[in-house]
Amino acid sequence: MSPEYAMGGRFSEKSDIFSFGVLLLEIVSGRRNSSFCDDEQAMSLLGFAWKLWNAENIMALTDPMIREPCFEMEILRCIHVGLLCVQDFAKDRPTVSVVISMLKSETIDLPHPKQPAFTERQIAPNAVSLNNVTFTMVQGR
Repeated sequence: MSPEYAMGGRFSEKSDIFSFGVLLLEIVSGRRNSSFCDDEQAMSLLGFAWKLWNAENIMALTDPMIREPCFEMEILRCIHVGLLCVQDFAKDRPTVSVVISMLKSETIDLPHPKQPAFTERQIAPNAVSLNNVTFTMVQGR
């Protein structure tokens, strides 16, 4: 779910692009974003991919089942495009037509991605109630 939709209820083409980027990273890594667990760093799949990208070790993200030297350039392109699609701000994400062009290798030089949204897992603290009473306020968007 894109950050602008999760935080403000705003949905656009760029929200779909965000979801597509997550899907690309899930396919290449062989791991689901929703169940990704890197307990040492409390990172999401997006955060882990970003960490490896910055460490110039992005091939470590690749699922060993698809890691073949003859496909390395295509895999790197998919990861790069995936990271461009999950950038925090919608205005920084490419359009659908640009994504298609990048994946078809029509775009030679891809821009450097900016930090993705949701790089850290949000771990909810244990709820503590001193008097065993919980209040819930329901508010519409």
